[in-house]
Amino acid sequence: MAEEINKEIEEKTGNANFIHDFIDEDIAKGGQFEGMTVHTRFPPEPNGYLHIGHAKAVCINFGTAEKYNGMCNLRMDDTNPTKEDEEYVDAIKEDISWLGFSWGDRFYFASEYFDKMYECAEELIEKGLAYVCELTPEQKSPQRRKP
Repeated sequence: MAEEINKEIEEKTGNANFIHDFIDEDIAKGGQFEGMTVHTRFPPEPNGYLHIGHAKAVCINFGTAEKYNGMCNLRMDDTNPTKEDEEYVDAIKEDISWLGFSWGDRFYFASEYFDKMYECAEELIEKGLAYVCELTPEQKSPQRRKP
């Protein structure tokens, strides 16, 4: 399904998919990920129903995995439990299936591995590759780039 949509877009616009161009280069002979499996993920927040932007992201993530005979995880980004509901989880699953995609046995909740993510964040901070911003919203505002 996704492949037909991509071909139709390319025919109409003359543009290839730049994401797929990068993947083609990376997995090609001599590429930095030669011989590896393409593995994507779709991480919706289960605090509402999917909208058209989500449908696009579903097609990009699941469609890319499909094109390269790879895998796509469905990972609920359940970081705000007070606003999340099983109703939304079920609706998201239904919508993705309706679009013609499957996550197989790769269904996860981010909350299942918060401890590991926290450990990784600490390691990045210790290595000087990340930091904790302690500015107040008022202090942050002037620091933001303006277009």
